Amino acid sequence: MTVELAPVRLDQWLWAARFFKTRTLARQAVETGKVAIGGQRAKPARGVRVGDALHITRGEERFEIQVLAVSDRRGSAGIAQALYSESEASRQRRESERAMRAAQRAGYKAPDAKPDKRARRLIRALGDIDAL
Repeated sequence: MTVELAPVRLDQWLWAARFFKTRTLARQAVETGKVAIGGQRAKPARGVRVGDALHITRGEERFEIQVLAVSDRRGSAGIAQALYSESEASRQRRESERAMRAAQRAGYKAPDAKPDKRARRLIRALGDIDAL
């Protein structure tokens, strides 16, 4: 891991901090406005410096983090977590939203068996309204 004082590209830093699996996904997230630095949209090539405040939206999760170190190399998860600190309010909000989503899914029960021939026909018909 290279800890530098010079700024690092935003998409590289997001990839190195393991917020996204690839730099392409990180770049796409930045370009679509899912990442903000100091409350403003940024471009993928914008430099990230120590002390920057980032707001990252990844799927249904929102992170509010403070940059502690910059790196352009992807390391282990422990090293990646040392690059930033998440605010306590952000962490609590994410955990409560995750619990709420889990509670919403708790009512769903998957069927015990595969659908039979008649049920498959009905499922197919629901996909094609003209088939009814």
